[in-house]
Amino acid sequence: MKLHIGDEVLVTAGKDKGRRGKIEHVFPKKDRVVVPGVNVYKRHRKGMGGEKGGVSEFSRPLFVASVAFFCTSCNKPTRIVYEVAKTGEKTRVCAKCRREI
Repeated sequence: MKLHIGDEVLVTAGKDKGRRGKIEHVFPKKDRVVVPGVNVYKRHRKGMGGEKGGVSEFSRPLFVASVAFFCTSCNKPTRIVYEVAKTGEKTRVCAKCRREI
């Protein structure tokens, strides 16, 4: 997966299209990412034991295809490209401005 925790992304599909945020959690096996404040759902919970009941909000995972990496240097949504140096070191690079991420 080319996206990592802390990357800034732009939502390109769904009810939150156009919103930006930083990735909080990555699920590589399911190809999903969690962005706080995006894809927010509410859950009504009943109080049990010492816990109070009520309505809680939480962010559900988004599919990787519905988000795009947002490059802060060129200020555009873009893809991520890998470049391999002569030393064999692999780095992530912005596909538009060719700056290292």
